[in-house]
Formats: sequence, C-alpha cells, structure tokens
Amino acid sequence: MRAGTRAPSLWRDRDFLTFWCAQTMSVAGDSFALIAVPLLVLNVTGSVAQMGLLTGVSGAASVAAGIFAGVLADRFDRRRLLIACDVIRLVLFTAIPVVWAFGEHVWLLFGVLPLAAAVGMVFQVTYVTAVRGLAGETRVTEANGMLYATAAAAGILGPSLAGVVSGHLGPTAAIAINAASFGLSAVGVLLTRPSRYAVEAVAAPAPKGRPWRELLAGAEFLVRHPVLRTLTILLSFFVFMTLGLTDIVIYRLKHDLGQTDSVVGVVLGVGAAGTMIGSMLVARVRRALGFGPSWIGAQVLSGLAILCLGLAGNVWGVAAIMALYLACVSVAGICSMSLRQQVTPEHLLGRVTSAFWTIHFSLGPVGAAVLGWAAARYGATAVFALAGASCLVLALVALLTPVRQRHAERAPAT
Repeated sequence: MRAGTRAPSLWRDRDFLTFWCAQTMSVAGDSFALIAVPLLVLNVTGSVAQMGLLTGVSGAASVAAGIFAGVLADRFDRRRLLIACDVIRLVLFTAIPVVWAFGEHVWLLFGVLPLAAAVGMVFQVTYVTAVRGLAGETRVTEANGMLYATAAAAGILGPSLAGVVSGHLGPTAAIAINAASFGLSAVGVLLTRPSRYAVEAVAAPAPKGRPWRELLAGAEFLVRHPVLRTLTILLSFFVFMTLGLTDIVIYRLKHDLGQTDSVVGVVLGVGAAGTMIGSMLVARVRRALGFGPSWIGAQVLSGLAILCLGLAGNVWGVAAIMALYLACVSVAGICSMSLRQQVTPEHLLGRVTSAFWTIHFSLGPVGAAVLGWAAARYGATAVFALAGASCLVLALVALLTPVRQRHAERAPAT
C-alpha cells in the first residue's frame, strides 16, 4: 500500500469478515457451556464444591498449557493452529452428550473439560496474535473493537438461550450446541487465506542449547517492565478471588433463591450486557483518565459490586449487580490488554501474552476450588463479602505502585 493511502475498510475485507462472524458464533457457543456445565454438575451431584473443583482443575490445565502456548503462536502456522484447536474441542465437547446418553458420568467432565481448557488457552493466545495479521497494523484497533463488541453481544444472548435449552432439553443439549460452534469457528478460519496468518520475520531465533530461554522470554519481559510486572501480580490475586464467581452466582440463584435453569440463563445474559457497556465506554474512559486511574477505578467498582451480590435478595438485583461487575471487569481487562499490546515488541507478543495469562491465572484454579468449598460450608453471602473486600484491598495496593501511572512507556526489546 502506498504511503498516505488509507487502508480499506474492514467491512470490505472478506477474510476478516469471515473470521469475525465465525468467532462471534464461537463465543455464543462458549456461553452455552458457561451455563450448562455448572448446571450439569449441580443437577447430578447437588454440590457447589464439585462445581468449584471442576473449575479449578480446568483452570490448572489452562495455566499449564499457557507455558507453551506463546511459543506455538510465535513459531508455527497460526491458521492451522487455530483450526486444530477448534477441531479438538469439537470432538471433546461432542463426547459429553454422546456418553451422557448412556448414563450420567461426572468423571467424564473431569477428563474432558481440563483438556478443552488447555486447548482453549492455545487458541486464545494464537487468536490475539493472528488478529494483527488479519486486520493489518493500521486497522488492528478497529478489528479488536469489532471482535470484542460482537463477543459481548453474543454473551448477552447466549446465556439466555443456554438457560432455556437447559431448562427444556437438559444441559447436555446446550453443550452439544457449544461443540457445534467450534465446528463453525474452524470452517470460518479455513475459508480465510493462509497468507493472512503468516508470522512476521522479525521473530528472533531460539537461543541454541537453551530452549527454556525461549519459553521464559515473555516472563522476562514482564519482569523488566515495572507496570506489567506489578499488574501481573495484582491480577493473580484478583483472579484467585473471582475465577469461580460465576459458579457462586449460579449456586445463589439455584440454592438460595430457588430459581430455574432458564432464570439463571436470563440473569447471566442481562449481566453480560455490562460487558458490552464496558467495551463501549473503555476507550473514552481511558482517554479521559489514563491507564492507572481507569484500571484502579474499575477494580474499586468491581469490589463494591461483589459485596452487593451478597446482599441482593431478588433476581433482578443480582442481574443488575452482575451487569455492573462485568462492565468493570471489561474496562479493566481491555485497559490491561491494550497496554500490553502497546509496550510489547511484535516478535514477543505471543510469548508475553502467554506468560501474562499463565502467571495471572496460576492462582485461579485454587481460588475457584476454595470459593466452592467456602460457599458450601459458610454460604454464598460470606464468599461474596470476602471476594469483594479483597478486590478493594488490591485497588488500594495498586495506588502505591507504578500501576497508578496514567501512561506507560515501551520497554527495550530483546
């Protein structure tokens, strides 16, 4: 493209539009599993502790896969990698309704879901790095906005439909729909041109004789950057206290408030509207306040929202508070991702993304299991109080660190 020529609109880019539509359908399918899997466990076992344990085991598998996901995304054909991840998850999630047709086997979930979570981590890291090639450097912000906005929209409708499907046909039917969504995603990627996913030649070769240096390159970059280093530590504790929060919300709706599967889906669908609101406001908020105040402010509101979840005594109160909480999580998450993209050299983006997610999710599986156990023993209200107070403490700590800065500079490349 000649200098000064404006890049063509993404609305006229067949490859990107195909990818965008396929990923929107895939996100909608994911929201079915988000509702259906906890309902399946709760309906069979009646145990919120089992729900938390399954979330924890799956999270641990995701963390383990994250160690290698960045290297795979930076070194291999990203298009083929995305398709392979979708096909594997299609097979794994299809196995659940097929086996369930012959009897209820909770053990299957503890085998299938951790594997699916590990493959999902590889997909997510590769997805982040592939968008740049699909959209082009001058259009990557527009592309991220489109993908995130439609993902949020799918997250509104998906849980509501998942609740209806689970209520009428059972949770396994909703899981089958999720499996089909992975097939759609694979077809969408397959229909795009391979050249749009090429890894740029700027990638540095792996140090000879020291393969672990390549795996650790992303972590080393995070350690050297003062804002990303502190942010990773703070987010590790945040994820510890919130990864299992959806399970606790479902438990409160089902156990404490006596609601049906359909109502659970509607509540989480209404709550997901907050994600869309947050994604629409984040650019304006960050321009006005800068990174630090935006991120810390979102953490404060998140903590207050979680505290209020323990006090909400009706369905619509829970839905409204979930919307506020997810809007704040959206603002904080997009700010964090944007900062990481801005300060990370291109050839390290996959490994830095992988290291960031792996480290800050490392405590999440334990936290999910602990929250499930605590809810079963002490009740959902006590868990919400502890999680909300912890988020407020993290926001206070952030005020004393480099995270409070309005802007952050690029660290030197390796």
